[in-house]
Amino acid sequence: MSHPAFAPGNVAVVTGAASGIGLAAARHFATLGMRVVLTDLAGEKLDKAASDVAAAAPGGAQHVTAIATDVSRLDALEALEREVHRQLGDVHVLMNNAGIQPGSAILGPLAAWEATLGVNLWGVINGSRVFASRMISHGKAAVIINTGSKQGITTPPGDPAYNVSKAGVKVFTEALEHELRNTAGSQVHAHLLIPGFVYTGLTAGGRTE
Repeated sequence: MSHPAFAPGNVAVVTGAASGIGLAAARHFATLGMRVVLTDLAGEKLDKAASDVAAAAPGGAQHVTAIATDVSRLDALEALEREVHRQLGDVHVLMNNAGIQPGSAILGPLAAWEATLGVNLWGVINGSRVFASRMISHGKAAVIINTGSKQGITTPPGDPAYNVSKAGVKVFTEALEHELRNTAGSQVHAHLLIPGFVYTGLTAGGRTE
């Protein structure tokens, strides 16, 4: 990546970094010489992910930080932003990647809708809002990457809550980029990542790799 936001020594924060796309992205950012913050729910998966990323980082473990965070909670994201700034200073890359897919139906349990929208959509909205102000004010090149899904565009039947959440991420990211590029002094841009089908814990569904 030649974008100046990805320069060695810059800070990247990745949510949903304990597995799948988030872990792969964190590992790649580390190989670029960036200082990487992995965030996910607390547990062995996050600890192991941090160790794996540290092994790929030229600077080793001192360039990798793991901070447990529930992205469905605004107060947790605010605490994350404060802690990252305290430990590492300016953030140059924010990847709002955390996502869940517990399954849903239009008339199915409300809890599935609330959980899916809480992580997949509100995690992106609040993550962007919480980090963007300080990313704009530091005046350096920076990017916000939001992980969407082709299901937010094609909206196939079978999991409406997931489709709604990812369609919302698409619309939000487009609006975010419009606002960022029209903010005086902003060097921050927003990008929507739409991966094709990838084999991760979220998508495996009992299939072998």
